[in-house]
Order: sequence, then structure tokens, then C-alpha cells
Amino acid sequence: MAKAETAPLIRDEILDELLKNYTSPEDLTGKDGILKNLTKRLVERAMSAELTHHLGYEKHDTSSKKTGNARNGSSSKTLRSDHGDLSIDVPRDRLGEFEPTVVKKHQRHFSGFDDKIMSMYSRGMTVRDIQMHLFEIYGTEVSPDLISTVTASVMEEVKEWQKRPLSSVYPIIYLDALMLKVRDDNRVINKAGYLIMGIDLDGNKDVLGIWIQQTEGAKFWMKILDELKARGVEDVFIACIDGLKGFPEAIEAVFPKADIQLCIVHMVRNSLKFVPWKERKAVASDLRKIYQAVNIEDAKSYLEEFAAKWDKKYPSISKSWRNNWDRLTTFFSYPAEIRKIIYTTNAIESTNMSLRKVMKNKASFPDDDSALKLIYLVLKNLKKKWTMSVRDWKMAYNQFVVMFGERIPENH
Repeated sequence: MAKAETAPLIRDEILDELLKNYTSPEDLTGKDGILKNLTKRLVERAMSAELTHHLGYEKHDTSSKKTGNARNGSSSKTLRSDHGDLSIDVPRDRLGEFEPTVVKKHQRHFSGFDDKIMSMYSRGMTVRDIQMHLFEIYGTEVSPDLISTVTASVMEEVKEWQKRPLSSVYPIIYLDALMLKVRDDNRVINKAGYLIMGIDLDGNKDVLGIWIQQTEGAKFWMKILDELKARGVEDVFIACIDGLKGFPEAIEAVFPKADIQLCIVHMVRNSLKFVPWKERKAVASDLRKIYQAVNIEDAKSYLEEFAAKWDKKYPSISKSWRNNWDRLTTFFSYPAEIRKIIYTTNAIESTNMSLRKVMKNKASFPDDDSALKLIYLVLKNLKKKWTMSVRDWKMAYNQFVVMFGERIPENH
């Protein structure tokens, strides 16, 4: 069967008429180009058609008039659009009942203008940068207050996102912190933006929430974990963290069956802080023997060898590993398929690295909400690029079934 031809939305004759005086791209997309004027005329014609439908009769056709309402001239309005500022005439009715839908009352932007502001903001552009960009590209002057109003509108979305229901079981959660400078009582202080990323039973990763706090501790983490529980999380198998103060005690209280794994990569980095550059490679190589051992017994032997070799120069390294040994070596209790996923918090740290690239343009945030909405918008952009499922998850999941079969929901 021959494919039916789709009639063009705009006839060629109309396009020919629009372009009959076309000589350069400026005639099409310039300050007073065809696209700008066509947008203005189409918006005005659409509103006129809406008013006709509202009144129930065509313009000048009073014979079809069924109500006491009538056209009552127009009022001018300026819209910011992709083609610059548009001055449009908005038709009115005598009774003041008409509300156009193509351009709603109080609407000042047309055709995704707010989305462009939000997109630039989410990529770390400052308010001044956004102003300059919009003026250079669209010839439109935008006030800082307008930009703040547009970006502030995302806070309702953030609040809903922070309250959304979560999966009942997360085999793995990762926690990490992002340092922020936030203005508080006319002074800039350091705060942390804490992110929790969860891996669900299908191997999909998702940031479960963002919390901004100046100090951490068991009480703070209890509040967050209780919040996750209220949103539907019933069980966590393993929590991978970077030495967050008070977290182990909190998770043991809220999810008592959860194992805690301190991030090996962070531990190695902290250990190398004590080592001069010329010996870092050798020290790192000896530390690698510990966490890449086949089993925990071999790991203990390698730690003793490390201490015998390096304690005279750097005694704090082996001491720190011994003090944190139980939580550093949790991953030895798991098969190789799971070990490689939990011995480091790289899954969430790479996300935080992307966030830092955007945040570097911000000298400070005026308040917590400003920081929260930017982190949220950046995460939305990042999520579009994520490979959502953890690599080789099926093999890891099969091991979880063997080890935690009774804790996995029957319907999964």
C-alpha cells in the first residue's frame, strides 16, 4: 500500500510570500526579522480567535451575538521570546471575563524563555552571565530579580522530589559530602551538601536526597535516615561512606542489619597526606597490597608488613588503618562481584565532581535554598547522561540473593 502523503502545515505559496524580500539571515532571525514579526502576528491572531470562541460570534457579525458581552479594544504587552522582545496587542472583552491561553495573564515570557534561563543557571552561569548572554543573543534585558523569580520556581519541584516515595530495599547506598559556602547572618560560612545515592534491586542508581547542614553527627544522620524510612525504605544491605561523623551509629539504630564499608580510596588519600611526593608511589603500592588481598587474613599480614616498613617514618598511617579496620574490611565478607562495587564511594564521588565543576563559579550562595536548587538542577542534567544500571549488576544481584534471600521482597 502506498504511503499517504502528509499535507504540509504551511503552503509553499505562503512561505514564498514571507520570503520574497529575503536577502540575508538577518532578514529571517534578526532584530526585526521575519520570525519575530511572524511570532507576533500569530500570537495576536491566536488570541483573536480565542476571543471569538469566548464570545460566540465573529468580529463585526453582531447578528450572531448571544450575550451582552462584546470586544473592547486591546491592551499592549511586552513578551520576552527567543527572537527578542515582542510588543503584542492583547484583545479585551467588555465584561473582563476573557483570559487568553496562548499568552496567559501575567505571563511575560514566550516559547521556552524560562527554560533557557533555568538551563543556563543549572550549568553554573552567574546571574550577570545570564543577563549578558540573553542580551547578546536575543537583545533582551533581563533583571536579576526576574532571573531569581524564574529559578526560585523550581523550589516546589525540589520539595516534591525530596518527599517522593522510594524503593523498599536498597542493597547499596553511598554517602558523600560536597562543601559549600553559604551566607548566614551577613557572613559566609562553610556548609556541607550531603548526598545519598541508592542502588536498587534492579541495579539502577538514583540520588535519594540532598541535605545541607553546617555540622554532622549522629542526631543529624538519624533525622535523615528516619526520613528515608518514612519515604518507604525498609532495608539497606550495605552503606558505603567516607568517614562521616556519627553515621555508623545512626544507621545501626535505624537499619540495624546494614553493614558499613568505609571508602578505601578516601582512606588511601588520607594516608598519603602524610607522605612526601617522592615516596607516595611506594607507600601507595604497599597499601594496595592490603585492600587487594584475596582474604582478610592476607590483608592483616600485609598491614603488619606495611607497619614494619613504614612506621618509623609515618606511624599515623598504620594506626589509622588499625583503628578503622573492622569497617575498612567489610568488603572481604562479600564475593568479588560485590566487592568491586562497595570498596569505594566512586559512584557518588564522580557525581560530586561534576557538581563541583558547576559550583566553582559561585563565590557563595545567599541561602541554603539557593544551593539546594542548583544542586538539584545539576543532578537533573547529570541524570540524562548516566548509565543508569550498575555494570555487571546481574552477577552481583545473584550473590545478594544467595546472601540476603530472606530480605529480598517476594515480588522481585
